[in-house]
Amino acid sequence: MTTSTTDRLVSGAAGTVVHAADDPVLGRIEIAVLNPISDLDVIHRWVTAPTARFWGLGELTRQELGDLYVYVDGLATHHAFLIRRDGLPIVLLQTYAPESDPLGEAYDAQAGDVGIHFLLGDRGAPVRGFTTRVAHVIMGFLFAQPAVERIVIEPDVGNDRAVARARLSGFTLGPQVELPGKSGQLAFLTRDAWESGRART
Repeated sequence: MTTSTTDRLVSGAAGTVVHAADDPVLGRIEIAVLNPISDLDVIHRWVTAPTARFWGLGELTRQELGDLYVYVDGLATHHAFLIRRDGLPIVLLQTYAPESDPLGEAYDAQAGDVGIHFLLGDRGAPVRGFTTRVAHVIMGFLFAQPAVERIVIEPDVGNDRAVARARLSGFTLGPQVELPGKSGQLAFLTRDAWESGRART
């Protein structure tokens, strides 16, 4: 059964599908609570790939990574999910309450804020606009919680692709902030901006 650990953050038992959507191009997209045991091989391959250097977990062993996500699984303020496209794992998603994270000390967190990190893994059959379409499903999942008013991200300032993706997905860039181990580029997507964008598509 899906549970809400705060009025903004959704979670549940490991492996539970908490959101599903049918995209006309991508197919069936399912967001499931990460299982730190059965999903470990997939996420370890992703985080140790050279393209995942900004994720910051590339030096962890398989066991260390598993232990980390077992710990995350026990938190009420941070959650991890595996997103699948027609059964194929494609994205590692993390959600968190910014006020319970180092980010909360770097900006003025609001009551309806939810922070996210997401790592693109595999893609499946190539399609135009893959990342934008996946981001659309993720935002639909997050804003399905009525208490969520704003999505907050903080990609590394040197991660030009992530910053460009944020703009393409409708985020407004904020200030740069200093976080443990990196300089981050704050960006925000409000519920109003999200709904306006949906109305135009």
